[in-house]
Amino acid sequence: MILSDKRILEEMNKGTIKVEPYLRDCLGSNSYDVHLGKFLATYENEELDAKKHNTIKHFEIPDEGIVLLPSMFYLGVTEEYTETHAHVPFLEGKSSTGRLGIDIHATAGKGDVGFCGNWTLEISVKQPVRVYKGMPIGQLIYFPVEGEIEVKYNQKKNAKYSGQHNRPVESMMWKNNF
Repeated sequence: MILSDKRILEEMNKGTIKVEPYLRDCLGSNSYDVHLGKFLATYENEELDAKKHNTIKHFEIPDEGIVLLPSMFYLGVTEEYTETHAHVPFLEGKSSTGRLGIDIHATAGKGDVGFCGNWTLEISVKQPVRVYKGMPIGQLIYFPVEGEIEVKYNQKKNAKYSGQHNRPVESMMWKNNF
């Protein structure tokens, strides 16, 4: 079951869902549109190692936009800061984004109850495409949780992505023991 627009508003009034900035025009019948923030990042090394800290370099999207290339992998960020305290948030691309050949997440479309922060986007493109800061990039949908949550994401000691800011965050896989 997905929350409707009225239920999303009710949850926002209760404080269990937070979106900043919030614009009423971005609330769909069962989703909330999010926008591309002004920062992108790419990995500094061409070859990545899952056991090592792979560093990234951030850059700002200029007013005239930037052309993303299919040979590159980009990390982006949502303009919106969100909090979800009682629902499972899912981030999906908008159909208009997909029709431009833009994928906004490789695998991480689901958030956890208790996630607080800006969403890092895992962006790849099928052909060169110019993108702009502030453009609609995706939509959040919210699912109710069945049962009580023992430990919310923002309360876990090992929550690697809690409190993300307005810049993309690199993979923290290297913090896992394997």
